[in-house]
Amino acid sequence: MRRQLSILGAVVAALAASVIMFVSPAYAATGLHISGTNIVEANGSNFIMRGINHAHTWYTNQTSSFANIKATGANTVRVVLSGGRWTANSASDVANVISLCKANKMICVLEDHDTTGYGEDGAAYTLDQAVNYWIGLKSVLVGQEDYVIINIGNEPIGNNNPGQWTAATVAAIQKMRSNGFQHMLMIDAPNWGQDWQYVMRDNGQTILDADTQHNTVLSIHMYAVFNTASSITSYLDTFKSKGWPLVIGEFGWQFSSSEVDDQTILKEAVARGLGYIGWSWSGNTDPILDMTTNFNPAQLTTWGQRIVNGANGIKATAKQATIFGTSTTPTTPPTTPPTTPPTTPPTTPPTTPPTTPPTTPPTTNPPTGGCTAAYAITGQWPGGFQGEVKVTAGGSAINGWTVSWTYANGQSVSQAWNATVTSSGSAVTARNVSYNGKLAAGASTTFGFLGSWAGSNPVPSVSCAAS
Repeated sequence: MRRQLSILGAVVAALAASVIMFVSPAYAATGLHISGTNIVEANGSNFIMRGINHAHTWYTNQTSSFANIKATGANTVRVVLSGGRWTANSASDVANVISLCKANKMICVLEDHDTTGYGEDGAAYTLDQAVNYWIGLKSVLVGQEDYVIINIGNEPIGNNNPGQWTAATVAAIQKMRSNGFQHMLMIDAPNWGQDWQYVMRDNGQTILDADTQHNTVLSIHMYAVFNTASSITSYLDTFKSKGWPLVIGEFGWQFSSSEVDDQTILKEAVARGLGYIGWSWSGNTDPILDMTTNFNPAQLTTWGQRIVNGANGIKATAKQATIFGTSTTPTTPPTTPPTTPPTTPPTTPPTTPPTTPPTTPPTTNPPTGGCTAAYAITGQWPGGFQGEVKVTAGGSAINGWTVSWTYANGQSVSQAWNATVTSSGSAVTARNVSYNGKLAAGASTTFGFLGSWAGSNPVPSVSCAAS
């Protein structure tokens, strides 16, 4: 009998070994994971992000936004955080954010916005500094792997020397893993997230291979570089052919012919099973990109209507993560608006990518001294427009700049960001703010503004004076 049991035990052991050998799981036992090109939950269910970005770090009192975003049907919220470039979000604050995400049954993508435009924006943090921020938050992040994705750094490299992105990103991933983080990691592209020089497209495998847990997803931000259907499909096709996991972590809408083709993005994302997260719920100093007016869910803007109620929008395509249950029906939006946001905008507005970055690297040599400025109209509608000015240092570094122009047709500037803009009649003067006045030789920065017009809106001549 003992021998028979021994033989039976050996048979059982052999069968178990064969099961282990031939039916190994395609995903880890816990947490959100990458399986092939898909994001999967711990139980192996595919999870496709349908979400909205929320500028939490500048509007920490807008906690009702989590419920309001959920009411659109969103299954994901990407939350803007800061480790010190703006008022730092503490561990207790981040823990509360995670609780709000879970209470409203949304996957929480946490991103550090401090890194935005590093190498071009002098105030930006390095990816290594961003990792240090996450390490400081580790106590509230560990154990949340089923609910939280860590987006290490938002748009971590600008347009200056985007090639540095690859090594910096590899080091950041490895530092996260060596410090014990097991969460899914999200990696933004350089060029203010738009990858127009194709650094991420050409080096994605190096980034994915750097993660010992093979749990990294790449993220593209689609703004004016992606203003045609062909530019969008071509980029997405490349990632599909290489078998790399990808999400569209930010995008805007086509409010003018030169802007992002949001309808193609929505359509292609749905057809390909790609996640998307639109920018953003409210609070932009550029209100064109607000989905709601003053955080009021009862006042969806044109952009809000397109992404929430459109044919390939959130309500039509979002499915709640199974960890929260199987219901996909959004709750009824509140009939009363949330707490009124502060009337004073953040001291440094949310930074969005340049709306008209070049599609090819510049080929002209910079001027030999001082600075130059290039004025562009990036969006226009009846009675209003959005403008952008690019300031470029000459052959020597500068410590500050002043840009001037005069309108000839009665135009006026109503608000601005990344510059202090004043007007005297038709004359307009824009001066650098604290974080973008110092430019190395040949380096550039941009500022934007909203204005009004009637009749015609020609581009004025501009001058730049350096200090």
